[in-house]
Amino acid sequence: MAPEHAAEVLEIYRLGIDEGQATFETSAPGWRHFDAARLPAHRHVALDETGRVLGWVAASQVSGRPAYAGVVEHSIYVHPGARGRGVGRSLLDALIASTEAAGIWTIQSGIFPENTASLALHARAGFRVIGTRERIGRHHGVWRDVVLIERRSPLVF
Repeated sequence: MAPEHAAEVLEIYRLGIDEGQATFETSAPGWRHFDAARLPAHRHVALDETGRVLGWVAASQVSGRPAYAGVVEHSIYVHPGARGRGVGRSLLDALIASTEAAGIWTIQSGIFPENTASLALHARAGFRVIGTRERIGRHHGVWRDVVLIERRSPLVF
């Protein structure tokens, strides 16, 4: 993921936000904020043959404490018109490869339970459900649960 992908990445993020099943966020940030919040070595885009962004994945540091240096939280978004074509799995595979190469042992995230496609994608990529945080936050005035998932690297320990 590079600055030249910014407009498409943020548009895909906005589309996911607008669907209402991806995040508690209600609007996409500007590129400067987005860029600063995500680890440069663990941001990937999937491109079509013309160079158009089909989806993206990015990881953020969970904590500045040294004990958590090998734990990241990730987000993944695929353009609605590109879903069901293996884009999400390719992005997760790229993230897994980059994090393992960097010595990261855990990738985690939180997913709304209604987002069954994302939960299934992550299960196929080796993520497991840790539990559910019930009524953890309000989304457009409605309490929402979040399913916590993680993938522990079998290579980094």
